[in-house]
Amino acid sequence: MLVGTLTNVVTVIVGTAIGALAGRKIPGRFTETIMGALGLIVAALAVRETLSSDEFTILLVAVLVGALIGELLRIEQGLTKLGEVVQRRLVGAAAPIDVELPEGFDPATGSRKHRFAEGFVVASLVYLIGPLTILGSIKDGLGDPNDLFVKAGLDGFASIAFAAVYGWGVALSAGLILVIQGGIALFANALEGVLSDAMVDALEAAGGILLIGIALRLLDLKKIRVANMLPALIIAPLLVAIFVE
Repeated sequence: MLVGTLTNVVTVIVGTAIGALAGRKIPGRFTETIMGALGLIVAALAVRETLSSDEFTILLVAVLVGALIGELLRIEQGLTKLGEVVQRRLVGAAAPIDVELPEGFDPATGSRKHRFAEGFVVASLVYLIGPLTILGSIKDGLGDPNDLFVKAGLDGFASIAFAAVYGWGVALSAGLILVIQGGIALFANALEGVLSDAMVDALEAAGGILLIGIALRLLDLKKIRVANMLPALIIAPLLVAIFVE
C-alpha cells in the first residue's frame, strides 16, 4: 500500500536535489524557456481537464464560492508562511542555493526567502491539482500504483525545472504529497463507493480551471492566488451530487 505515493515523494525530492544543485550551472535563458514550456504544458492539460464536464454552471458557482472561502481562510498566505517557517528552521539565514533567475520569475524582492516559499506553493499546486492525484491515489490504495508511477515520473522532471528556479523549497511539496495522496489512498475503499463518474468529472474540470491559473503564474502573466481556490475541488463534486444525481 502507498507504493505509488512513496515513489512520487522520492522522485520529487530527487528531482529537487538535481535542480537545486545544478541551478548555478544552468544559464538563465534555459530555465526561462523550461519554465515557459512547463507553463504551456500545464495550460494544455488544464484545457483538456476543464472540458471533462458539461456542468459549467456548477463549475462557475464552485470556483467562485471556493475562491471566496479560500480568501476568507487565506489558504495561500498560510502555505507561504509555512514555507517561510520551514526555511527558517531548516536553513536559517543561509537560505537555498542562489540560482540565476530569469527576469520576471521573482515578482517580489528577489529575496531567497521569497523563492523558497514561492517554490513550495507553486510546486504543491502543480503536483496536487493534476488529474492523476485523486484517481491515482485511490487506485494506489486499492493495490494498483501504475497511475502514480506515471505521475511520479512527470513530477520528478518538473521538480528539476522548478528547483533550478526556486531552489530547495520545491522539496517541501513532497510532504504535502505524502499527506494528501497518502490520506486518499488509505481511504480508497470508502472513496471509491462515494465518488460517481459525474462527481469525478466535475472535480477534474474544477481542477482544470485552477490549472489555468497556475499556467498563467508559470508564464509570468498573472500571479493568481490559486491556492485560495482549492475549496472548489470539494464544492464542485458536492454540487453535482446534490443537483445533478
